Amino acid sequence: MQWETVIGLEVHVQLNTQTKIFSGSSTQVGAEANSQASLIDLGMPGTLPVLNREAVNKAILFGLAINADINRHSAFERKNYFYPDLPKGYQTTQLEHPIVGAGIVEIELADGRKKNVRIHHAHLEEDAGKSLHEDFHGMSGIDLNRAGTPLIEIVSEPDLSTSEEAVAFARKLHSIVTSIGICDGEMSQGSLRFDVNVSVRLKGEEKLGTRTETKNLNSFKFMERAIALEVERQIDVLEDGGTITQETRLFDADTNTARAMRSKEDANDYRYFPCPDLLPVNVSEAEIEALRDALPELPDTRKARFIEQYSLSSYDADMLAGDLNMANYFEAVVTQANDAKLAANWVTGELAARLNASDLNIQNSPVSATDLGQIIVRLKDDTISSKIAKQVLEACWNGEGSPDQVIEAKGLKQMSDSGELEKIVDQLIADNATQAQAYRDADENKRKKMFGFFVGQAMKATQGKANPQQINALLEKKLTQ
Repeated sequence: MQWETVIGLEVHVQLNTQTKIFSGSSTQVGAEANSQASLIDLGMPGTLPVLNREAVNKAILFGLAINADINRHSAFERKNYFYPDLPKGYQTTQLEHPIVGAGIVEIELADGRKKNVRIHHAHLEEDAGKSLHEDFHGMSGIDLNRAGTPLIEIVSEPDLSTSEEAVAFARKLHSIVTSIGICDGEMSQGSLRFDVNVSVRLKGEEKLGTRTETKNLNSFKFMERAIALEVERQIDVLEDGGTITQETRLFDADTNTARAMRSKEDANDYRYFPCPDLLPVNVSEAEIEALRDALPELPDTRKARFIEQYSLSSYDADMLAGDLNMANYFEAVVTQANDAKLAANWVTGELAARLNASDLNIQNSPVSATDLGQIIVRLKDDTISSKIAKQVLEACWNGEGSPDQVIEAKGLKQMSDSGELEKIVDQLIADNATQAQAYRDADENKRKKMFGFFVGQAMKATQGKANPQQINALLEKKLTQ
């Protein structure tokens, strides 16, 4: 049977306001458990919420960034359900009248194809607390510091067909919200969390299949794996004659397994009703235009600028422009090194590989943009070779000093003295007279293969410090004499 997949995402974006959406409690991460939960966050009798205007502004900024409809009138409802990390017994959210209406997000896939993903809406709501299951010997602890932190929930239409598209869409949203400064993007800390709705249907069918929702995915890698697992499961069930149950599922990244958590609720199960404690939100045209004027550079605009300003390929520009911190780091390296192409190669190559291997993001890089720029400067002025530059990067990564300090301390300066290099080449040819004669007797094709032997021996004799261009030129000259 030929199946096709239909995917939609619900993305919870934690807004980086200083205080919570309805109280003056701090949103700072890392505080002692339950030290940042006020009586308002807990919904205690006699308390009244007050809307944080900055959360509204940040939601509007997102809507403007995706050219969405901004609703001049929005309102809050109570979503009623019981869970230990929701002591109020309800979540204050938006349902009928969200702050942000329909919009479009364009994604680009690895093969260069572009696709528009429709945004149904984005609404404001408060986050719940957090259940902690470690170190409690069969019990769960509850940390309510996160309760009341402002979120926007971005709801896409079911326009995605593969895990690649879903990840590209999630990455694009991450890029947008960090670029406009409304979220820090730290997925490991829950700043972005993805709920993935997946269904399958036979190719050619118009009716959507029964969907499941895999909740609280906090990495692109986990999302890709969870989607693949769920698609495979649904197809197996259907091909065995079974039916898909509409349910909420949890993905375990450690075991690469998923399990059903509960049957999927509909809106009426939550008994939504208008929040009696909060007035509707009215936004004026002047306020919207002021926020539009304050919009920072968006990822697509930054990519186009990188291509134009730095003559980068579309691929390199996409790699560097998608993440604001990466973009800022790259431009700082360019300022230091005055070479955009080399800066792009080193940032997306050697440095990115080290960051990925250590599971670090660019803002936590042990090598500063200034130091990487200085390595490139020393590479350009022939103080070090490309091979030695990698050694210098490693030493800087390990905290052994600045590039110049490392080069000096380790004696890594490139040998460029033509007289000294000529002596080394002469001795090398004398020590390998048989191979040298074989080289002279060989045809051009064989010479190309044999030449590498002499280059390798020369670099070995100089401990990799010889200037490669000078060594090549000397060997070509001497071997043909």
